[in-house]
Amino acid sequence: MIKSSLPQILSKSYDGGAIVFRLFIAANLPFFNGHFPEQAVLPGVTQLDWAIRLGCQHFGYPRNIATLEVLKFQQLMLPDSEVTLEISENKTKTKLIFRYFDGDKRFASGRLALATDSTHFSEAS
Repeated sequence: MIKSSLPQILSKSYDGGAIVFRLFIAANLPFFNGHFPEQAVLPGVTQLDWAIRLGCQHFGYPRNIATLEVLKFQQLMLPDSEVTLEISENKTKTKLIFRYFDGDKRFASGRLALATDSTHFSEAS
């Protein structure tokens, strides 16, 4: 995984098994540089990195991902916007489930299988 800085976290709450972050996606984040000249958008790899970092940190997992089981990008995240990132875990299957949204707008979602000692694939730093 990439080594990215996290966005500004406006709020954080724990809601029925899910951690919920309200994020501000500032236009001056370096991830917008060159992605794309006509309309800056937040790269999907950055969105994935943030979900992994925040989810693993909150639920106490090392950042070792075995597989990306589901990954969908529905709408573009633009500079100077606010989004909600909700992350939950399936503890019995060692998985994180995340989604980025703002009200009815869906930006991205995914399900990640975390590596156990015997299924290590890659380490996100």
